Amino acid sequence: MSGAARRRPLGVVTRGTTNPNRLRRVDNWIVSTCADRLRAAADPLVVDLGYGATPVTAVELRARLAAGVRRDVRLVGLEIDPARVAAATPAADPPGLTFARGGFELAGLRPVLVRAFNVLRQYDEREVPDAWRTMTAALAPGGVLVEGTCDELGRLAGWLLIDADGPRTLTLAAKLTTLGSPAELAERLPKALIHRNVPGEPVHDLIRALEDAWQAAAPYATFGPRQRWLRAVTHLKETGWPVLNRPHRWRHGELTLPWPSVAPRA
Repeated sequence: MSGAARRRPLGVVTRGTTNPNRLRRVDNWIVSTCADRLRAAADPLVVDLGYGATPVTAVELRARLAAGVRRDVRLVGLEIDPARVAAATPAADPPGLTFARGGFELAGLRPVLVRAFNVLRQYDEREVPDAWRTMTAALAPGGVLVEGTCDELGRLAGWLLIDADGPRTLTLAAKLTTLGSPAELAERLPKALIHRNVPGEPVHDLIRALEDAWQAAAPYATFGPRQRWLRAVTHLKETGWPVLNRPHRWRHGELTLPWPSVAPRA
């Protein structure tokens, strides 16, 4: 074992709450968006950082990647709390799925992709950039970090795609059949943005513009929430927001924008 793997994990123990399928939205996005990186990797190693009190979401991510990207993907679930690692061990399926103790330093591993969900929510906003830098410094060349948060049932979520140069995109995602208003997504913005949802900040402008577009698309509700969302995202793009991806992703209740369009003002 390397010295890096033996050193004290960086970070603090999270609340650990989790539920089956809580992270299905981000998992499906990862399968669609990050597949090429994993397929091209000599070692398709993925880290699920801070999987929680039970390993269910790590097991699900491994299964989704194996089915949708490549069968030989390896996933390591990392937790700071050794009791959680011990509790997860019966779910391990080596070499494809294992569990170990680790934090932001990633236990000396060099993954192609890291999913860190509901981990930074309990930290101070000022601590977020250092956590990003620690994690991305441990990535394999060309690797990425997917960092974000979601509600307890996974119906509302927001996440960032981050590489060695910093954040690249913000994605908001919702279960459209239960979405009352896009303003609800503000509660699940990533830690770097959640306190910036105030007048004068770009992310506040985004949430307001999305809510306005949703209201303008109210006549499309007759055809179902998916058609209303599609029309709202289309309207957002038509009014100048640099919406990424195409309708086949929007149909999943997703909205992705480049980081510079929502980055906090200094």
